[in-house]
Amino acid sequence: MATDTRANGLRRLLFDNGALSALILLVIVLSALSGDFLTTNNVLNIGVQAAVTAILAFGVTFVIVAAGIDLSVGSVAALSATVLAWSATSAGVPVWLAVLLGLATGLGCGVVNGALIAYGKLPPFIATLAMLSVARGLSLVISQGSPIPFPDSVSHLGDTLGGWLPVPVLVMIAMGVVTAAVLGRTYIGRAMYAIGGNEEAARLSGLRVSRQKVVIYGLAGVFAAVAGIVLASRLSSAQPQAALGYELDAIAAVVIGGASLAGGKGKASGTLIGALILAVLRNGLNLLSVSAFWQQVVIGVVIALAVLLDTLRRRSGSAPATQDVGKTRQALTYVLAAVVAVAAIGAVSLLHKGSASTTPRLGLSLSTLNNPFFVQIRQGAQQEADKLGIDLTVTDAQNDATQQGNQLQNFTSTNLGAIVVNPVDSDAAGPAARAANKARIPVIAVDRGVSNAETAALVASDNVEGGRLGAKALAEKLGGRGTIVVLRGRPGTSASRERGAGFTEGLENYPGITVVAEQPADFDRTKGLDVMANLLQAHPDIQGVFAENDEMALGAIKALGAKAGSSVQVVGFDGTPDGLSAVAAGTLYASVAQQPKELGRIAIRTAKAAAEGKTVDAVIKVPVQVVTKDNVAGFGK
Repeated sequence: MATDTRANGLRRLLFDNGALSALILLVIVLSALSGDFLTTNNVLNIGVQAAVTAILAFGVTFVIVAAGIDLSVGSVAALSATVLAWSATSAGVPVWLAVLLGLATGLGCGVVNGALIAYGKLPPFIATLAMLSVARGLSLVISQGSPIPFPDSVSHLGDTLGGWLPVPVLVMIAMGVVTAAVLGRTYIGRAMYAIGGNEEAARLSGLRVSRQKVVIYGLAGVFAAVAGIVLASRLSSAQPQAALGYELDAIAAVVIGGASLAGGKGKASGTLIGALILAVLRNGLNLLSVSAFWQQVVIGVVIALAVLLDTLRRRSGSAPATQDVGKTRQALTYVLAAVVAVAAIGAVSLLHKGSASTTPRLGLSLSTLNNPFFVQIRQGAQQEADKLGIDLTVTDAQNDATQQGNQLQNFTSTNLGAIVVNPVDSDAAGPAARAANKARIPVIAVDRGVSNAETAALVASDNVEGGRLGAKALAEKLGGRGTIVVLRGRPGTSASRERGAGFTEGLENYPGITVVAEQPADFDRTKGLDVMANLLQAHPDIQGVFAENDEMALGAIKALGAKAGSSVQVVGFDGTPDGLSAVAAGTLYASVAQQPKELGRIAIRTAKAAAEGKTVDAVIKVPVQVVTKDNVAGFGK
């Protein structure tokens, strides 16, 4: 009977703290699977990687407790950081005032959300969805689509204290304390619970619900601004596309932490645990070399299981505990967590003792695996790694500079022999690369350079020469006269800058060619289609298109329809399989072909040599070639 009572007590203790139980279980499992997981450096990495999501989620907690929703916090974070950076650089505003302007931007966006919901009677989903679009658009307008350097004095928020304690973690803890104080010890906190529990009853009891909603969404906006500033500090630049999709992570963290989307329930500690669960998952899956595509599946499943555990707890029908019993259970929870953590550390130490491998270990972080060009780089890199007997960990940043920074930090904390990086953004990759420099881990850049950091080598196609060749091919096809449009790549990348510079330089030899429009399409086929379709409305009589990669060129061809290859000539860049097929079909006149598999192979060979302390060339250029219908059949043979 006593055994059954203890078992029921333990089960109830775990059920009452479902998110914490899930976090402990994840830590134990990942520690057992990877000897690199439970190290001091990696634990600090997890804290840093959780910080931005947690700060955003603290603000979202206020909204969800009040039975609302805020889809705009990621965009508001990006806009606030952009306003700060632009004010301090282009506008010449003092840094302290620029910081206030950034925070005021977040507050203003939140107040607008609250006013639209409280007084305009818009559903929270619609109001904040509109703000998501407006804030992101304003961020792009202010920055012109390019990253803006962050003031050095503010960038210290992304540094460490004493060389080991990350400042973002301290900011996260401070914002967590503020959240707990607001929720538990203020009038507005009690108003949140009252509105979320029963809005009509709160109104009848004399609570000014509309005014309180404006304050609640305003607070969420301020927290989003703080998160954006911390994020930009980590990247040393304000990225107009930063925090893309982070609003979903923030909402997930709040719900995983035990808050109810129906309102009236939620707390700061639960939100923090939810953010840590997401960070632990991504960190651990990176260390285990799990495919980025499968990572999305695993994270979704774990989120569902964590919420299911919380649902089961609610359905268990446990009787409410007295205050003393509640405090006792809470104390037991923390004791149990400490015991389990100590046990996990001991078990993992024994499990991995003496398990060090002599196999060379390298890491490869690619900007995206949704582009065939980078898929081929990975294939070439993996083939060379297998040939040389190298343990290669490959990660996909999914065109998110922050996610790539996290991946590079994970590589650094696991003391890999060398790191190969294909940056999402050359400037944003700098801080994480500098951390690897500090740890004396060689960094090899592939296809795109890394700014403001030391790289042992840059392995890349000659993008400038490729741009010149593209200009020559298109101009000569048009007979030296005509109007053209240019589809630019992702702003901030060295590949886009160099290809664009080479193309502009090449066109100087053909004064009869006029560029009537230039627009970024982010190296993406779908965006290439949309941007080209829009440009055709304003410039229906163009004779040529230059796209800085084949994916955008293929999108442009789709938009041009029957004009492609007949009245409009299109030139791409990369020489991807789909691009070469379009060249053979005649819809794509030419592609400035790279050798992506060779880029991957050379990068791995160079990284291995650098890891062994050998001298490598600082710049390794892989030749490019213009491929047309005349020579496509023999290309690569």
